[in-house]
Amino acid sequence: METARLVLSPFTAGDADELVRLHSDPEVMRYLNGGRPTPRDTVVRDQLPRFMATGFFAARERATGAFAGWFHLRPAGEGELELGYRLHRAYWGRGYATEGSLRLIERAFAELGARRVFAQTMAVNLGSRRVMEKCGLRHVRTFWENWEDPIDGAEQGEVEYELLREEWEASR
Repeated sequence: METARLVLSPFTAGDADELVRLHSDPEVMRYLNGGRPTPRDTVVRDQLPRFMATGFFAARERATGAFAGWFHLRPAGEGELELGYRLHRAYWGRGYATEGSLRLIERAFAELGARRVFAQTMAVNLGSRRVMEKCGLRHVRTFWENWEDPIDGAEQGEVEYELLREEWEASR
């Protein structure tokens, strides 16, 4: 799949180093685990095989071929797909997350027949929430998880945003 500036393709075993680099950046991991780097062994043994098997797409900049991060669109129930993304800091604030997400939302409804696309993040992750809103998703709930090792901001909860097929069709 392509967008104006990105190529989204299935992960391969050759993406391990790039995934390790992304998941080792404390700012990238801030709202996921408090900024701790993911050990290489965990990425290679657990994450990469799961990414290769379950709807994750490596995102590369079309102009340079540089690894920008990843997106996912994975089944989460009957007719429901969960949208997610993680990008290197160099790509933050430049519209890449919105661009890749919009392409996957289009795929969800136009190609995969989804009835609902949703995304979740920490309530304090304002950057990710802005991306969801720019993509037409609307806030539907705030909820609290019982984390074994909560990170800063967990006390404000998690948020879920959604876009329904009817809303997507009406916006086209």
